[in-house]
Amino acid sequence: MKKKQSKKKTKNNKKKNFSEKAAFSNLENTTNTATIPKQSSRGIPKYVADRMARRIFFTAGIPTILGMSVFVVSYIIVTRNIAEIPPSSTIAISALFFLLGLAGLSFGILSASWDKEPGSFFGIENIPMNIQRAKAAFKPATQNFEENG
Repeated sequence: MKKKQSKKKTKNNKKKNFSEKAAFSNLENTTNTATIPKQSSRGIPKYVADRMARRIFFTAGIPTILGMSVFVVSYIIVTRNIAEIPPSSTIAISALFFLLGLAGLSFGILSASWDKEPGSFFGIENIPMNIQRAKAAFKPATQNFEENG
């Protein structure tokens, strides 16, 4: 059974609710006028991220799918007595495809052009510049400040 609250407590709650409403209305008024959309220079632009995703899909996705399909194909060949495949060769071929997918992941990220217009088909010319960008992103903020100053 609930306990009845005294009138004194309910009056305090009403005053508190009123002050919270006033505080939040003032907050909304100040944030609406002060909010100005800023163009951020940090991060990866959307068109570059889309370009990276497409490259990653082809250079990492396809070898990864092939690496998984090696197990299925090997199983079908062995169960239907088409050929005798040792498990070690199945694992080695699958590992090769997974390593190729890992290399493709790095290549897909590093070969994407940061220009508005897409670069070349393979994008090999963008790799050195993107490696420099990655190194600069991992430097501590104080080092970046000292270089600019």
